[in-house]
Amino acid sequence: MSLPLENRIALVTGASRGIGRAVALELARQGAHVIALARTQGALEELDDAIRAMGQEATLVPCDLKDFDALDRLGAAIYERWKRLDILVANAGILGPITPVSHIDPPQWDQAIAVNVTANYRLIRSLDILLRASDAGRAVFVSSGAGNRADMNPYRAAYAVSKAALDALARTYAAETATTSQVKVMVTNPGPLRTKMRAAVAPGEDPLSLRTPEEFAPKLVAMCAPSWEATGKLYDFPSDSVKSFRSPE
Repeated sequence: MSLPLENRIALVTGASRGIGRAVALELARQGAHVIALARTQGALEELDDAIRAMGQEATLVPCDLKDFDALDRLGAAIYERWKRLDILVANAGILGPITPVSHIDPPQWDQAIAVNVTANYRLIRSLDILLRASDAGRAVFVSSGAGNRADMNPYRAAYAVSKAALDALARTYAAETATTSQVKVMVTNPGPLRTKMRAAVAPGEDPLSLRTPEEFAPKLVAMCAPSWEATGKLYDFPSDSVKSFRSPE
């Protein structure tokens, strides 16, 4: 019996832990060949072992997302091997400093923008032609509710600003591909999950009170299927609903 994503090629950033690892495993479970990108070689090898244990295969890409030239080379390498990319899961991100805006050091600000925004622009730049070459290209950008609730998240300006910018980037890409390709672009808000980032944000919180990346992963992977039709929308995991972005009143 064929698997739902059999023969699909999927790139996952931040694939070595947390949401990225759970999504990579779910994609493999559903038959996709996973290109797993992360900084940590050892954690990538552990992921590879888990994927191979399912009888599936992965391609490992140890890479820092701030190495923009490497992202260009990645697009070229995917083209040489597969001539297309069916799925992009842009998951990798960093929290940045937790401090008043006026106290943020410029290098900390620059790093948050580079990883959470610019790297995703560079991925689109490198991979757009490959997603368009797919019969059903799908791109999912992992964002956060912090971008539109910045007033409720003081001391996390770099994170909130970068996630708001990521939302705008993904929505723009969705609008540009909507009538010119088969590409569908989604933004997703996973909400609070049991991850290291969440522990840094709320160190006093009981992690067992939170849902897990493994619970979220099937919902995200559903947006990667050829049958998924929505684009330019937000999938909100806490409410399990697809929402339109609100226009200014």
